Amino acid sequence: MCGRYATTRSAADLSALFEAFDETGGRLAADYNVAPTDPVPVVRRDVDSDPPVLSVARWGLLPHWAKDTRGAARMINARAETVATTRAYAQSFARRRCLVPADGWYEWVRRDGGKQAYFMTPRDGGVLAFAGLWSRWHGAGEPLLTTSVVTTAALGELALVHDRMPLLLPRDRWADWLDGDDDPAVLLAPPDGKSLAEIEIRPVGKAVGDVRNDGPELVARVPAAPLRALPEGPMATTLF
Repeated sequence: MCGRYATTRSAADLSALFEAFDETGGRLAADYNVAPTDPVPVVRRDVDSDPPVLSVARWGLLPHWAKDTRGAARMINARAETVATTRAYAQSFARRRCLVPADGWYEWVRRDGGKQAYFMTPRDGGVLAFAGLWSRWHGAGEPLLTTSVVTTAALGELALVHDRMPLLLPRDRWADWLDGDDDPAVLLAPPDGKSLAEIEIRPVGKAVGDVRNDGPELVARVPAAPLRALPEGPMATTLF
């Protein structure tokens, strides 16, 4: 499950990193506490655009046949195991894949005294690319660009925090995810051990649990007992 994350890079930084044309029009803002239905940056192809484009999308994919936007908050994640065949996601997986830039994502673990929040983020301070899908929904008014994050089974130490994680794509997989016609098993392959080793599991404060809070203090490390010290193993939870 990826139900909350942070994405704080500027449009200029992201367009340079992903070699993408910036079409955000000044609408992209740093967000240390992204929640379902919030606006987020995505890198995508649109009508064989070259280079790809950096856009702002609403988090929570709406398939073209959705009658309204009410179900979007339940469509923030698409499971890698079923994304190619599930009606709501199959067309986007086949034709409209995107990269979702992020500083990291949050999960919560129940432990003595309540819930401990963790922020999974690159040790070197770099940017993650979540595998994503996009769709353009034509409801009332202007067409709405929406997106979903593809999740997979958590691996390595990340499984101590939650049994699911975003599908992380290293740079050498970006082009194939955007453009490739590979077998779904190849596109949806889990990240390798090197990529996983670069992820820090950082305990952070309780303030991130309130979506009204924002700012760099949300990702600051706080003291916490090691995950391995839990007597009966962690029980992961999210706020959704």
